[in-house]
Amino acid sequence: MAAELLDLSVPITTGMPVYPGDPEVEAVPALTVADAGVNVLRLHMGSQTGTHVDAPFHIDDALPRLDELPLTRFTGPAVVMDARGLAPRAPIAPDLLPDGLAPGVVLLIATGWSSRWGTDDYLAHPYPSPETAEAIAAAGVRTVGIDALSADRTPPPGSDDFSLAAHRILCGAGAVIAENLTGLGPLVAAQAEGRPIEVSLFPIALAAADGAPVRAVARLGSAPTP
Repeated sequence: MAAELLDLSVPITTGMPVYPGDPEVEAVPALTVADAGVNVLRLHMGSQTGTHVDAPFHIDDALPRLDELPLTRFTGPAVVMDARGLAPRAPIAPDLLPDGLAPGVVLLIATGWSSRWGTDDYLAHPYPSPETAEAIAAAGVRTVGIDALSADRTPPPGSDDFSLAAHRILCGAGAVIAENLTGLGPLVAAQAEGRPIEVSLFPIALAAADGAPVRAVARLGSAPTP
């Protein structure tokens, strides 16, 4: 089986879901062929829009900004954690962590919640428990992605039960966190087949930023020959 590329990104569109309180997204024509001879979009959005990566600076002014991180932090061989089938807002326990975690590995957490993108249920995603985040950091993993709105529990509307426990543990260890990934199901299947997975999560080059949108792409290699 030949290698294939899978897009793990959500499209950026006007009115798309954002984390509660983040800037709303607007992508509208600024110039058109009819009026100016070219098409150009005007974009209004936050740095945490859509499929994006958090730099450690996102949660602490003293930690590295996006452009202070090596490019190697945004790509590498991937290992997928199958956390699908959990209840809404359930913590993801360390016993679900897969084998193969090590420095240089990208851990992708598949909750299945990307199927709820664009619905109110999307906010009720599972999330890594603090113990799981500690185990990830202890394994030397410095790149983590999840197919959910946040790596921490998103509180229900009207609730002040807000925590950044996983962010503080992972970012405090120098890790980056990719959020709002989509389509991780095929990666779970590919891993089960023994196919190698490489992931790229390269962000827009925003200077001194807390994070930026990414075009997340997975490259699936061939299954081993029997």
